[in-house]
Amino acid sequence: MSRRLVNITLDNLEDLPRRCRRCVFWELDPVNSERATESGDPGLEKEAWISATLLEWGSCGKIVYVDGVPAGFVLYSPPLYTPRSLAFPTSPVSADAVLLMTAHIIPEFSGGGLGRMLIQGVAKDLTRRGVKAIEAFGDLKWEEPSCIVPAEYLLSVGFKTIRPHLRFPRLRLELKNAVSWREDVEVALERLLGSMTPERALRPV
Repeated sequence: MSRRLVNITLDNLEDLPRRCRRCVFWELDPVNSERATESGDPGLEKEAWISATLLEWGSCGKIVYVDGVPAGFVLYSPPLYTPRSLAFPTSPVSADAVLLMTAHIIPEFSGGGLGRMLIQGVAKDLTRRGVKAIEAFGDLKWEEPSCIVPAEYLLSVGFKTIRPHLRFPRLRLELKNAVSWREDVEVALERLLGSMTPERALRPV
């Protein structure tokens, strides 16, 4: 089973689930988002947002493919590009952080570690760009796929609550910690595998 993580571009935008491809929950303020959904073309608005963000800021999302099939995605950007972020009771996002807008794993691919793979991909990208942290608004009462990420998922991949709320807490992942954690794991694995001969590695336990 091959896994591949790539940046979202206008060329692969159609690989997002149809509902997400036409969703502008984060990209527009509440009034314009509702207007675009009811009488406009939200798909076109989404494409325009991706295009502008790529040109002005750079990579703003990733898609994970499993054996060539799109299995999940994540979108992120500075809060300046996401008018909806100001509508949350625990806003605003910290000045030194990028906002994790939304993330989704196709149900048939859930439970395979793809969610963590997406977050680690975002962390690696943003660390190279000098960003200190990722923040997100979590949903403590999440029951079904939506534009807001479950708080439970964010906590499971290393985020910490920095502004509590009964429904939409704001959580933060310090990228220095995320990168050092990943490097520690990789070093530990290298040491473990390096200490084993091929014969020992393949010997039944």
